[in-house]
Amino acid sequence: MGNRFVERGLSAPVNVTWEVSYACNLSCTHCLSDSGPKRQGELSTAECFQAIDQLAAAKVFQLNIGGGEPFLRPDFLDLMDYAHQKGVVTCISTNGTLIDDDTARRLAKEMVYIQVSLDGATAASNDAIRGKGSFEKVISALDCLRKQHIEVSVNTVLTRKSYPELDDLVVLAAAYGAKLRVSRFRPAGRGKDAWNELNITGEQMIAFSDWLGRHLAVSTGDSFFSLSSEDRRSLGLNMCGACKLTCCLSPQGDIFPCAFLQEPEFRAGKLPEDRFTEIWSHSPVFASFRQLEIKSCESCHRFDMCHGGCPAIAYHMKNRLGVPDPECLVNCVTVRPQRVGVN
Repeated sequence: MGNRFVERGLSAPVNVTWEVSYACNLSCTHCLSDSGPKRQGELSTAECFQAIDQLAAAKVFQLNIGGGEPFLRPDFLDLMDYAHQKGVVTCISTNGTLIDDDTARRLAKEMVYIQVSLDGATAASNDAIRGKGSFEKVISALDCLRKQHIEVSVNTVLTRKSYPELDDLVVLAAAYGAKLRVSRFRPAGRGKDAWNELNITGEQMIAFSDWLGRHLAVSTGDSFFSLSSEDRRSLGLNMCGACKLTCCLSPQGDIFPCAFLQEPEFRAGKLPEDRFTEIWSHSPVFASFRQLEIKSCESCHRFDMCHGGCPAIAYHMKNRLGVPDPECLVNCVTVRPQRVGVN
């Protein structure tokens, strides 16, 4: 059963990451999508409806919607409503700067989950990455969402700037009825240029793994499974879910294994003209990911915890697949861990 799952994946993804637009009113230095001005060729409203029809027909459970900044699409709330009508759950990732009381009241009418991005516990640390004034706007958005009792997570990308403030970020999120979610920094999009400046050290990576083990309420939601301790193993996936549990839909309708591998060589098809069920079941790109093996990791004592780690990190750092995650804890064990934060 296990081998069959790895080779074939599920009959449909549990969730699809949908970047609905490249347009963004911020210019975050680590942006995986290199977002900014709207680009030519983004799906029209009608094409988005057709894409949703196909995903719903395939029995996709959840759309993880982001961008760019999704709220910059004038039709965004209509797209969300349509997905709900089709029985698809939505989770919205937003920079939060466009959420006011009216928008929060509108969102409260539906069952939505919101992830608001914040990359520091202070304006100084956050705005250095996300732009001047963004911290105050996000805090205002969190206040608006709290008043409407909307389920919210504060999403922080782990960098050298956010690393020292993890404890403070947990407290900040709790003050607005939210949980902290920490995402892994990857050298994709503008992150390629910021990688050397912002990526944490091996020593900090080990200390972060220790910190996660002491903060089980903090979620990660992505490939930090390769850093997991025994205590966190039951909290999430212990392997890459690309092409097995999930995939990515770009603003222009292209289908990729994941949001961090939106490279031409990994393009598996295009919606709405191609059939999503055909892409998912028969794409050679997806088949190759399901058969991907990290042979050099199989003898490692941590293999059953991470299965080789994140292929996207390996690809962007080594320019190929089938190699170990370069930031695996095993590669950091010679470094003595330090404690993160104060707790």
